[in-house]
Amino acid sequence: MSTLLREAAFLLRQRSAIVGVLILTLLATLATGLGLAEVARQQDSIARAVALQAIDEAAVARFVEDGGSAAYYSFHVAADAPSNLAFAALGQRDLAPFIMRIRALALEGQLYENESTNPEVALPGRFDFAFVLFYLAPLLLIALLHDLVSGEREAGRWTLLQSAPRSRGLWGARVLVRALIVFAALGVPLCAGAMLSGAAPTGVLAALGVVALTVVFWTAVSLAVARSGWRSAVNATSLAAIWFGLTLVAPSAAHLVVNAIVPMPQGAELLRANREAVHAGWDLPQDATMQRFFVTHPEWSDTPALRQPFHWKWYFAFQQLGDEHVARQSQEYRDGIARREALARTAGWVLPPLGLQQALHRLAGTDGTAQLAYQQRVREFHARLREFYYPYMFNEQPFRNTDFGLAPRFDTGAGSSRASGQP
Repeated sequence: MSTLLREAAFLLRQRSAIVGVLILTLLATLATGLGLAEVARQQDSIARAVALQAIDEAAVARFVEDGGSAAYYSFHVAADAPSNLAFAALGQRDLAPFIMRIRALALEGQLYENESTNPEVALPGRFDFAFVLFYLAPLLLIALLHDLVSGEREAGRWTLLQSAPRSRGLWGARVLVRALIVFAALGVPLCAGAMLSGAAPTGVLAALGVVALTVVFWTAVSLAVARSGWRSAVNATSLAAIWFGLTLVAPSAAHLVVNAIVPMPQGAELLRANREAVHAGWDLPQDATMQRFFVTHPEWSDTPALRQPFHWKWYFAFQQLGDEHVARQSQEYRDGIARREALARTAGWVLPPLGLQQALHRLAGTDGTAQLAYQQRVREFHARLREFYYPYMFNEQPFRNTDFGLAPRFDTGAGSSRASGQP
């Protein structure tokens, strides 16, 4: 313990080291605060959207005449609430929509018509805790450890320190103190943010584990280079090149390779194909449309026949057929994303910084898998909407204003409990 205290006191006398630690602590605190503010903004947006849905329903209720018009004009909020650890790593929530207003019409077009972030604006990434941890903290560790041996040799103290008793304990304590200080500079803001967000202890401990593994990895890399016998300037340059390669070049190259290995249709292509199929339904004979619909939905085949040029059940039948027209492409799209996620996780085992970054996003529930799960919940909700409205249209069942309250509601919190470690 006395050795650790002595090394801590020695480090505190180095002004550059203290300034670096304070800057890292400040940046981690700022990033945590910005993450909490973004999560609060998203939660407020979801709350306002849910509250406005009641106003929309009241407005629609004043003029709808039947179940078909209710299904056509009613929007239903399907929102994905952020997890209690999302503030630490915003991930896909910075790019993909977390609120959708869904109707009982063709779904595929609705999934991909939502506003997307400008890719040029999104390119630098969000300044959150994950950015500080994986991009900035390694630079401080490199600064603190690159001259651990070469600095003493250049100052003429290396031989004396090596001849001192318990010299191994001295170097171990020196490394441990530096690693612990960097861990504390990151861990304290993370724990403070977790307390403010109400994250579960298990999730916080797992996130701290990711922080610890990141610090250990870059400490090991810095020590491996520091013991090479090169001068301090060469060590610093070599470590900076390793940092650049492992955090920027290699992950980008892995992303390009994964995308090349797993080609997949784009959401915009699905949207266009879905819309073209739906619009073509207006020009097809009603009987032909209904017969195609009954093939996949035989439970409605015994309903009353069409007796007028326009009927809601015909309209919603070709909406459904529009989704079925792109069902194979939609499945290929989802399978492609899942395969890319799996390959990216494999790359994470080869590139530890990438793997640790993926682990933190997975804990925060903001990775691609979480976005796929949200889309799947939207699909299931949309299927419940159709099941709710179809009896009013196909059985020509009267729709009353009180029936609006019977429509299914999307559970906005279903995706957050897993990510935050809550039971």
